[in-house]
Amino acid sequence: MTQYLILLAQKHESFRKTELEALAELEHVSVDLAHHDDNVPLLYVTLECEEDARKLIRRSILARSIFEVWGRGNSLDTLHEDVKQRTSHLWPKYKHVSFKFDVISYQGSRPKEEQREIIESFSYVDFDGPIRMKNPEEVFTIVEEYKYTTDLLESKERRELKDICFGRFIASSQRDIIDQYDLKKRKYIGTTSFDAELALISSNIGLAAPGKIVYDPFAGTGSFLVAASHFGAMAVGSDIDGRQIRGTAKSNITTNYSQYNINSQFLDTFVCDFTHNPLRPSFRLDAIICDPPYGVREGLKVLGSRNAERYADKLPTRLENGDLSHLRPDYIPPKKPYHFDALLDDLLCFAANHLVDNGRLCCWMPTANEDYGERHIPTHPDMNLISNCVQEFSKWSRRLLTYKRHPRGCTSSLRPITKSTRIYKEQFRDKYFRGFAKAKDHESVEWMEKSL
Repeated sequence: MTQYLILLAQKHESFRKTELEALAELEHVSVDLAHHDDNVPLLYVTLECEEDARKLIRRSILARSIFEVWGRGNSLDTLHEDVKQRTSHLWPKYKHVSFKFDVISYQGSRPKEEQREIIESFSYVDFDGPIRMKNPEEVFTIVEEYKYTTDLLESKERRELKDICFGRFIASSQRDIIDQYDLKKRKYIGTTSFDAELALISSNIGLAAPGKIVYDPFAGTGSFLVAASHFGAMAVGSDIDGRQIRGTAKSNITTNYSQYNINSQFLDTFVCDFTHNPLRPSFRLDAIICDPPYGVREGLKVLGSRNAERYADKLPTRLENGDLSHLRPDYIPPKKPYHFDALLDDLLCFAANHLVDNGRLCCWMPTANEDYGERHIPTHPDMNLISNCVQEFSKWSRRLLTYKRHPRGCTSSLRPITKSTRIYKEQFRDKYFRGFAKAKDHESVEWMEKSL
């Protein structure tokens, strides 16, 4: 077993561990991430071999790079002692290769002169190869972590070296593709197009990979479809809004796939109301990755009449030429309001019915910071919540909830319901438009149970 250092991005901190755990499962890499700290972009792990290190981060978005640890200490002297003890047998292997040294510092920095002195202090490794600042065969890196302590007498903070590591660069992640998939450069986008970086992270957590089918029931302009297809998955999407799905002749979802040269990973899209999904019950999906509509830009609606009883006994409308109006290509079906909480429960039921065993559902859910609690997270007896990652804004947050489908036939500790619809007196849309000001009365919940 060898120790490695993962350099993490200082962004979306609560997603980092979840993404690495998902990639470890996908790549069949055994790793313990218990020491991950959201506040620190340095993570030390132990892996079987260098190949496992490369596999762990080769498609990561929130990791930057990984290094083989040659030594570690809380001072330069202890670092040199550890390097000599750990890796003196490795020095001859790199004696004649081209190389360069880098210095990376967290929460502090050193002048160039001090950095040069530290680099030269490693002269005992006796590398004779040429120094190349561009495209060297090996890169050796000194990684420093500083801490700040308060001097009570002088009433000011002092910077102190907390940890210093010396390692050999192994591999970089795919974080550089964020710029490639930036929405500002994408040919077809809309008002609801999802952030490219978070779409890619969601696809990693959803285990999108070659040979898998990923479905987005609220596809819009295809943000999650494109992200999943980048990682080799076959993508299919649907949406109640046919205009978003179709786009125009020169600007549509297919245009985006052509832009990124991943057309072979695109299955199809279709127009449907998610609550009346046409997929046959036996159709299985490997992952469902989506951002359900919150009802903020416009009220959340599904197909149906506000007053179904009124039309219960009425015959279909016929036009003057005898055609049924609802069969015309320009027919616009009626819609009725729908609660976001009910939509999430429908989504869980759909996932339980259509996901393969151990398949994943990754869905985004908005919450108000003022009153968020575990009661807001939907549950289902066949779906296990494995992560709850949060992206915080000023007064509200959106959470990426990841569920895993229990193997069929496995008994669950939850009571065996088929569908639970949670109706809150105040929806997220209402809180959003009142500016998340404190409500007069405490929020209460009404529970209704319905069978499919």
